[in-house]
Amino acid sequence: MSRKTSSNRNLQTKKLSKINQNMEDKATLIETLFEKAESYAKTNLILFKLKAIDQSADVLSTIVSKIAVIIVVLLIILLSSIGLSLWIGELIGKVYYGFFIVAGFYILVALILHFKHGIIKSPVNDSIILKMLNEKKDEKDLTQ
Repeated sequence: MSRKTSSNRNLQTKKLSKINQNMEDKATLIETLFEKAESYAKTNLILFKLKAIDQSADVLSTIVSKIAVIIVVLLIILLSSIGLSLWIGELIGKVYYGFFIVAGFYILVALILHFKHGIIKSPVNDSIILKMLNEKKDEKDLTQ
């Protein structure tokens, strides 16, 4: 009887060790899965940050370059306005009349732009939104 009991115990011990081994294997697989999920989440976060930085830099560089062009255009308009004012004033006979006429023209343009602000606002908004949402060709190639 002691032999049967001993062999039963050995069988039970072997079964328990197999069950423990299976549980340890499953635990290891779950830990590996969690590690890979964590790594995936971190990589996605880094990718999101890099895309946000790329788009922000793209929009900012576009705005800066457009501001530079606007400054140059404004300088051209300023110098042309001074020349036009002097020329009109010379034609009329009083130089300051030319400046008043050109100033009146600019006041008229300012009033039109003030009351029709959608003329400028809509294209600028559309341009910024399109620039922010625009995917680059490289990104499209990578996703295909």
